[in-house]
Amino acid sequence: MDSTAQSIIITGAGSGIGRACAQLFLEKGYKVGLIGRRAALLEDVAKGHSNALPLACDITDADQVAKAFETARSTWGRIDILFNNAGMSKPSRTIDETPVEDWLEVVQVNLTGSFLCARAAFAIMRAQSPQGGRIINNGSVSAYTPRPGSIPYTATKHAITGLTKTLSLDGRPFNIACGQIDIGNALTEMAKPMTVGVPQADGSVKAEATMDVAHVATSLLHMAELPLEANVQFMTVMATKMPYVGRG
Repeated sequence: MDSTAQSIIITGAGSGIGRACAQLFLEKGYKVGLIGRRAALLEDVAKGHSNALPLACDITDADQVAKAFETARSTWGRIDILFNNAGMSKPSRTIDETPVEDWLEVVQVNLTGSFLCARAAFAIMRAQSPQGGRIINNGSVSAYTPRPGSIPYTATKHAITGLTKTLSLDGRPFNIACGQIDIGNALTEMAKPMTVGVPQADGSVKAEATMDVAHVATSLLHMAELPLEANVQFMTVMATKMPYVGRG
């Protein structure tokens, strides 16, 4: 393993967007910390890569998050980048039909999990020498324009934008940059229903255009490889023909 290589922690690294991004960064020679709940999936991503560090962790548990980040720091000596990627959604429902348990679960994973991981990364980046690093949050086109029936998901993704902006401001004195990648219809297991039919703003159910998840990984790589004096504050990478503006 190249001791001079940059280090990145990717949450939700066992599947979907996180897996695709982890694989690309490993191929590019980065030291990659793989965070996810399912250790077997992380081990599968890490297979054959000496620069991979599987870190089985529930991002909603503050103690587990602290332990995972400290393991990465002690292994590599520093953490250069965090990709706050892990997230979840629930079936389309109006607010009155949304179970409180669904709301709490989505908030815990999408928002509290992102807060805990950013908190742990920020503390390490602030204390390390040379000081600084980069935090990239996974937003969504839902951070700007909601899908129908998506109250928990959309509310948390709007909140991620607030997290990104505040981290950008608070990170300036410590050379910590923060940006957000807003992703639309990357074809992962989670997005497969879009190819069959999902609810639209006009009340219909239609299939939507999707894009290869590899485009997310290369976009993230561009953000990550900038020097800390430059930052992509917000990037939207999406299937060209998907509903977005006005969801139409």
